[in-house]
Amino acid sequence: MSDGRKTPEGALTGFKVLDLSRILAGPWCGMLLGDMGAEVVKVESPKGGDDTRAWGPPFLEGESSYYLGCNRNKRGIAIDFSAPEGKQLLATLIPKFDVVLENFKNGTLEKWGFDATWFETHAPQVVRCSITGYGLEGPLSQLPGYDFILQAESGLMSICGEEEGVPSKYGVAIVDLATGMMAANVIQGALLARYRTGRGQHVEVALYDSSIALLANIGASHLATGKEARRFGNGHPTIVPYTTFNAKDKLIALAVGNDGQFAKLAEILGHPEWSKNEKYQTNTARIANRIEVDAMVGAELKSIASTDLIPLLRKHGIPVGPVNTVAEALANEHTVARNMIVKTPHAVIEDLKGLGTPLKMKDTPTSVRYPPPRLGEHTQEVLREYLDQASIDQLLEKKIIA
Repeated sequence: MSDGRKTPEGALTGFKVLDLSRILAGPWCGMLLGDMGAEVVKVESPKGGDDTRAWGPPFLEGESSYYLGCNRNKRGIAIDFSAPEGKQLLATLIPKFDVVLENFKNGTLEKWGFDATWFETHAPQVVRCSITGYGLEGPLSQLPGYDFILQAESGLMSICGEEEGVPSKYGVAIVDLATGMMAANVIQGALLARYRTGRGQHVEVALYDSSIALLANIGASHLATGKEARRFGNGHPTIVPYTTFNAKDKLIALAVGNDGQFAKLAEILGHPEWSKNEKYQTNTARIANRIEVDAMVGAELKSIASTDLIPLLRKHGIPVGPVNTVAEALANEHTVARNMIVKTPHAVIEDLKGLGTPLKMKDTPTSVRYPPPRLGEHTQEVLREYLDQASIDQLLEKKIIA
């Protein structure tokens, strides 16, 4: 943990990001760039700010935990873009940054006057990243994007849930999160391209595209065979046994990835004959006999305590783990060892804890330098870097900034 100023340089130190986004995908992208050292300025409306500020409970000193979870490593300013002076201030700021990140409704920036020609004329070096719901073109391009709807529409829900049950969404907004990560990726690619071309570019990541991409091997399987994908509960469509089982004391996840691992599992469970039976000898055979295999493995596992079973299977190279609650996972000693829980000094919240960054870099380390900003917390501090105090005072008096 640091004081916001005295940390080793990160990989993106020196790059400046103007984050005009809200909700989750955009803020998650901005946070990842900030973790890697970029100077991220989050811009919100003075009239309530990011929607997620109101998404609670829980709240900590008036700040929603949802907002706090995806906005670290940013300074926050508040500008009223509904006023002409607010748009003029934006025109002043954009050329000073390397990246502009936005997830407005398609055409919003263009309506304000910031179209491709404006960027070409006034900010040719800037990388503009648009996070959209359904893309900038296509029959659905004017629709807003919502994670839950995209999980349903893309087919992701159709492959989640119990085999004979109803389709189920993922437990977190997985499409938003994946889109944010992809946006961080494409931004860095555009910045690298700028070294060759000397120019920025307009890049785009759509929630719809991300949700389709997340179909991964399931989508590839359908394209290869033409067969409809289906749900397997906690099971795997092409690996058996690969699901959850009840140990004596706790639900566990077991992932037997190859025939050698199955043979070792059979031996440990006292049934070496399983691996010699042509019905179970190969993964292809086990898939054909999925119900039988899962039943016989489950019958043996339920008599063994997970505290004995998990170390034993891991010792022999068989992938296994407990099905933890969130509380159990966050209290796990390995979570602590990986610095995945961090404490961040905050102006009004005492002992603010958050999830750490998964990005680990040896020579240009990631860091947590700033807590999620309060609404307009750094408005004057940031604007002093670009405007004189008289101009700032005038904007304050007109309530263009807060």
